[in-house]
Amino acid sequence: MTVATPPSPRPLRVHMTSLGCPKNRVDSERLLGRLGEQAVPTEDMAAADLVFINTCGFIEPAVEESLRCIIEAAEVISEVEPRPLFAVAGCLVGRYGQAQLAPDLPEVDVWLDLAAMDQWPALVAQALTRRAAAPVPELREYRRLSTAPAAYLKISEGCNHGCSFCTIPSIRGRLASRAPEELVHEARAMLAQGARELVIVGQDVTAYGKDVGLAYGLPDLLSRLLELPGLDWLRLMYLYPAGINKELLGFMASAGPTLLPYFDMPLQHAHPAVLKAMGRPFAQDPRRVVDAIRTVLPQAALRTSLIVGFPGEGASEFAALQAFVEETRFQHLGVFAYCAEEGTPAAEMPGQVPPAEREARRETLMALQREISHDLLEAHVGEEMDVLVEAASLEWPGLHLGRVWLQAPEVDGVTYVSGDGVQPGAIVRARIEEAKEYDLVALA
Repeated sequence: MTVATPPSPRPLRVHMTSLGCPKNRVDSERLLGRLGEQAVPTEDMAAADLVFINTCGFIEPAVEESLRCIIEAAEVISEVEPRPLFAVAGCLVGRYGQAQLAPDLPEVDVWLDLAAMDQWPALVAQALTRRAAAPVPELREYRRLSTAPAAYLKISEGCNHGCSFCTIPSIRGRLASRAPEELVHEARAMLAQGARELVIVGQDVTAYGKDVGLAYGLPDLLSRLLELPGLDWLRLMYLYPAGINKELLGFMASAGPTLLPYFDMPLQHAHPAVLKAMGRPFAQDPRRVVDAIRTVLPQAALRTSLIVGFPGEGASEFAALQAFVEETRFQHLGVFAYCAEEGTPAAEMPGQVPPAEREARRETLMALQREISHDLLEAHVGEEMDVLVEAASLEWPGLHLGRVWLQAPEVDGVTYVSGDGVQPGAIVRARIEEAKEYDLVALA
């Protein structure tokens, strides 16, 4: 007697868009993973059962991009029958709320608030059960990576700082550190999925554990992560300068080569009057933290972000910032023209700088940084370095995109590498052949 094999359940086709920072990407990966093995990503929005957009709402341009993305998706799926379930989540929802957004965007079926992030999979599953044409997922505790061989590990939510220009605390709430046991378990699972680099992210990574009374929370967590087999690189992002102290620097200096000497610290400005108006937690001379890092780890790669055109920034304050960039010579620099965000103290401050002047100042600093970046990268020509290979080039057969240790995923430049043993997921030893403004070219 032949027993018929039951048909495999039809996959749940998910079209996912994650806007903004890597922390949003982590939330999207968790949702996709928790929808179970049945959930399959698709690039074809019209063929999806679920269209999910994780929005950004930090600044006005991000709000505009999120709204544009929602409207464009609504236009596509309006022509599809049966129409996919349309779910929108993230900081836009956290900032404005469903009550304000829904009347103007009736095409959205499910609004997912940040305050109920743990309930996102269940809310999506409930909405899918009401659609006879869509498979209903079997929920599980899992996260599906979308960025291997690098993966982001979000160690906390929220922020306790009160910067006068920032909307994040009102959107994401106060600092809430995740349990170290939970993070180690998640990191082990990510390595099992093929990650070779873990990138630690949070609103304020240096504050990890302080909300639950752990004075050395970050070094203790890093120690546990560094013990995991299969981890090649561990990178820290979003390090607030006030938290870069001698204990952390001493730990990083002695931790070994897996913990990369890479410092991503949002200084935002260099003039004390502007820093004070910003309400920065480190409103003294930022040269002190730069000098402290370079004293302990002279080989460190420094990345920072700066805001130009903040209220009260006159010619002398901007000149001081420009001089700071020239002197410090950051490996990587992001410059943003100030946006007056509704509901923030800075939006009501006197001395607002005209938008055209803000943009001109941004261009000035970025032109300066292009020269600095090229000079710093040029110093590596002829050197042999490890390259983490990420993907094959779509244009040039045999060429791959990768990164050396001083290049963080997505935000920094890349290393174009070719030669023996070069394939996605591999770490290859390669000779740096050429330096461009932000990128390197290497031969294995």
